[in-house]
Amino acid sequence: MDAHRRPLLDRTPALLTEGYAWLPNRMRDSTRPAVRTRLLGRPALAVRGPEAVRFFYDESHVHRHGAIPPPILDTLFGQGAVHTLDGAAHRTRKELFLPLLETGRVARLTEHVTGAWDEAVRAWSERDRVVLFDEAASVLTRGVCDWAGVPPGAVDAGTLSRDLVAMVDGFAAPGPRHLRARRARARQETRTARLVEEVRAGTVAAPADSVLGRVARHQDTAHGPLDSRTAAVELLNVLRPTVAVSWFVAFAAHALHRWPAHRERLRTGDDAFATAFAHEVRRFYPFAPFLGARTVTELSWHGESVPAGGILLLDVYGQNHDEKLWGDPYSFRPARFLDRPPGPDELVPQGGGDPAGGHRCPGERITVGLLQALAVRLARLDCTVPEQDLRVPLRRIPTRPRSGFAVTGVRAP
Repeated sequence: MDAHRRPLLDRTPALLTEGYAWLPNRMRDSTRPAVRTRLLGRPALAVRGPEAVRFFYDESHVHRHGAIPPPILDTLFGQGAVHTLDGAAHRTRKELFLPLLETGRVARLTEHVTGAWDEAVRAWSERDRVVLFDEAASVLTRGVCDWAGVPPGAVDAGTLSRDLVAMVDGFAAPGPRHLRARRARARQETRTARLVEEVRAGTVAAPADSVLGRVARHQDTAHGPLDSRTAAVELLNVLRPTVAVSWFVAFAAHALHRWPAHRERLRTGDDAFATAFAHEVRRFYPFAPFLGARTVTELSWHGESVPAGGILLLDVYGQNHDEKLWGDPYSFRPARFLDRPPGPDELVPQGGGDPAGGHRCPGERITVGLLQALAVRLARLDCTVPEQDLRVPLRRIPTRPRSGFAVTGVRAP
């Protein structure tokens, strides 16, 4: 019997109980840099390492269409999203997002968000206690909506912030968190589709070069303008990952509390160190456990194979903690990124490869820019960290400090 045809026990229940450790545990027990398993009833092959990243993103043998399970589409990405497309259709749709990577646009988004942060800090000083995770989500929502050209009053910022967080928080969780995520997506797709229709009708103004304007006017090569629901999905795919930076903000606060020696260097405004700190937060702390693609042909990797129609998995959490790549992966050491910038296929918290032509997240540059700016502000924040539960449970996906990182006695600058 061929190796990939041997029956394998489905490991989906183990994923739900082991969380981020699920694939690293399988990889550690293997003598090869690839592991055969079964996930969601389908044969799967898990790989790791820079060479594996290039293998994973080779569109000649994997597709994204059909690879993302419906529960994740119905919560995190949305039906018909750019993440589900391949080839020319994917490249055409991605043209909607690539201008957002321009240096000037990233800088303007950062200005909107840091302005909202500075305003929020003044309000925090009048409160006994604030939870940084929640407050960061609110700040990021206000900042990204202003930057995206969403008119003030066109959305309820508080509801939108909570819904965007719910979409991320429930994508990989069964039970109530997943149901909240589904309801949040359905609610925001309906509201955002209505906003797109109002822009197209001329009853709501949106500058042509704004994100809202671009989404409303974008045309796919084969199908013309996006229907309003798909346009809403793609607008949310700009807003949602920006607000997801709140996870990294909470992790940055956690890192500064555990390793306060980094605080002083961040306070000085050392840009190179702030960037290195942002990279290390993204490497050290868990966010995406792995990425998946559907195999369109039988594939073999270092002696292990998976049939066509199976799943190819990239072990993101394992790679970001691989001793061969990082030497001391469980030490939080931003200086590792001062020696040299990370290779595109080494540090992969938001995927690997080329964001222009491949499936690497085009918002990665935005994430780094926002995180380095907010890390400096966190280092300068005059407050007290009270006793609380700061554990980061690896069984929970996506995880975060249990308390959300609460602070008291905030003193406005």
